[in-house]
Amino acid sequence: MSERLEALKKARERMIEDRDTHAKVLAAPFDRDKAERARNKFIEIQMLIDALDRAISGEELISPKSAARAEGDTQHLATGTEKSQP
Repeated sequence: MSERLEALKKARERMIEDRDTHAKVLAAPFDRDKAERARNKFIEIQMLIDALDRAISGEELISPKSAARAEGDTQHLATGTEKSQP
């Protein structure tokens, strides 16, 4: 797994933990000020999690292609043959 993908997944896990904290405040007995702040933070964090999900999906699409390209470069070096340009 690429370092970038690993960092994105770790960031997502941390944001889920933060979101859970705010969900607990929302589930607790109603306190208007706390609930309003928790609701706003929950929405903000959920939007960040959604953005991280999109970034992870994009990185997973790129990673196999990058790995295949790197494998092609390795074969080129091992065999000493020219690599064709796409």
